Amino acid sequence: MDTTGSSLAGLNASHKSAKVRASGESCVPAGRIFNGAFLLALLLIFSASPFNLHHAPNRLSAQPAASTRDQDAAPLTENQANRDNYVGDAACRSCHQAIDQTYLRTGHHLTSQLPSESSITGKFTAPSNILPTADPNLHFAMTIRDGSFFQSAVFGHPPEQLTHTERMDVVVGSGERGQSYLYWKGDRLFQLPVSYWTPLGEWVNSPGYTDGTADFTRPIDPRCLECHAGYIASIPSGPPENRYQKTGLVLGLTCERCHGPGRQHVAIEQARAAPAQVSPPKSSPDATIAVDFAVVNPKNLSRERQVDVCSQCHGGLGEPRAPAFSFVPGRALADYVQLVIPPADAKLDVHGNQVALLERSHCYQSSAKMSCTTCHDVHAPERPAAAYSDRCLGCHKPESCGEYAKLGPDIAKNCVDCHMQVQDSDVIVSNVAGKQVKMRIRNHWIKVYAAPAGNLPAPQN
Repeated sequence: MDTTGSSLAGLNASHKSAKVRASGESCVPAGRIFNGAFLLALLLIFSASPFNLHHAPNRLSAQPAASTRDQDAAPLTENQANRDNYVGDAACRSCHQAIDQTYLRTGHHLTSQLPSESSITGKFTAPSNILPTADPNLHFAMTIRDGSFFQSAVFGHPPEQLTHTERMDVVVGSGERGQSYLYWKGDRLFQLPVSYWTPLGEWVNSPGYTDGTADFTRPIDPRCLECHAGYIASIPSGPPENRYQKTGLVLGLTCERCHGPGRQHVAIEQARAAPAQVSPPKSSPDATIAVDFAVVNPKNLSRERQVDVCSQCHGGLGEPRAPAFSFVPGRALADYVQLVIPPADAKLDVHGNQVALLERSHCYQSSAKMSCTTCHDVHAPERPAAAYSDRCLGCHKPESCGEYAKLGPDIAKNCVDCHMQVQDSDVIVSNVAGKQVKMRIRNHWIKVYAAPAGNLPAPQN
């Protein structure tokens, strides 16, 4: 019996013995009627409330008293989502090969991928492919069949067993900390109930899911994909907004997400390389995009516009003011996404609003130029966290640290783990094996924390 996408009407009735080779494999004896508890577990597959893949504590509706950036600014009327001026990473690669080779290994590029044995971090061999749940009559199994990867919710025990199976169609996350997985149902995109957490080395219930339930109904809305894909075109629909032109999904964050549409830049550079030289246009179409009018180089933008590029995804979920993927680097992000400016005394989670945490830092407030790229080279994989101490030493002397007398010169090797601590997220939480597990993420509020006395903390990524 195939339960995938089916209604519950026929489940509380007699069944003929059947085996289905595709998803939803089951083997149910003839005439067997499910008991109430078993049906209730099955009902959770179809009737759970939808949530977003992102869980941010600072949604606009959750903090009505907070101020907002450019609250009264009207969204741009021009169609910034027009893809005609976007050329894709292949067009950039021919001239920027060295950058391309390092960027391909970054978390930004690998934030969404097609499923494969190399892209999926989790294991598919027994017993590591099984996720038990708080319900002894329910477990999840991750399997490979005919080159495809599947998640199955398995109810009951042999010979009375019922499964609901969906294919992993999109991998979300580079795997450095973990991954979640999405599946297509027609042109609608949903999150699968099982994720993988790298620090634990095991499959877990996807964050926000209740342990002991099987929920295949969480829709993926455009704002989710805006931070985990290069582009996809939405199909207008009522709630939930999870219909897309699936053949147009561009995986990974692409060059043009930070540099803007590149068609004009490519045309000019190709013409320069040709025997016949052509003169470029005399003026920029957007005065806010400095120096190179044909493509945006974020380092030439004002600090506010530079940080806007990162705030697309690292500034909190926000409320869309324009269609997803409309934002053009060099313009004000507030015209596209209305982010919450949290009150100064608001507790911020370490996940989802790294920009607001950075902006609270004295280092940021006392510098006119410090931005995300002061430390992060987005074209290259992240270095070990302690290695970023060289950025701190550009302004601070080790001898000025209060712990220098105790720890000596070695303190210069690791400023980061003391002053940007790794902390538990109260937002990215999974319930697994009867216990609550929190993802640990680095806090971007640079300050003096109440660090434990004694030895220098071991470097952490």
